[in-house]
Amino acid sequence: QVTLVESGGGLVQPGGSLRLSCQVSGLSINEHAMGWFRQVPGKEREGVSCISWHGVNTYYKPTLKGRFTISRDNAKNTLYLQMFGLRPDDAAMYYCATVSRPREYTNIGYYCQRGGTDFDKWGQGIMVTVSD
Repeated sequence: QVTLVESGGGLVQPGGSLRLSCQVSGLSINEHAMGWFRQVPGKEREGVSCISWHGVNTYYKPTLKGRFTISRDNAKNTLYLQMFGLRPDDAAMYYCATVSRPREYTNIGYYCQRGGTDFDKWGQGIMVTVSD
């Protein structure tokens, strides 16, 4: 059974930083495409950042590039999203997701931009609030 558990969200002031973590069990993240997605009520879910199964390719939503960094620790089987310079419009529910089929989606940008429709295993989500 594959499970993904996000942590590290919460309330932060504008300009602040957070690091989200996604602890994965049931598969080895170094063989599976993974990503971070977010959604606010009334809007479609969007791809924030994704990483290919081999770690060579990454994708960032263009407006986030430079402020967010995706990384993974294969030994800990954990995916991370470091977020700097947070703004009120970054507030959302953030989800970690993966693809259960190994070694898929090398062209990770294409799939990330599709908002997660191609990812079949999801965490429960974690809230990020950016406010004074």
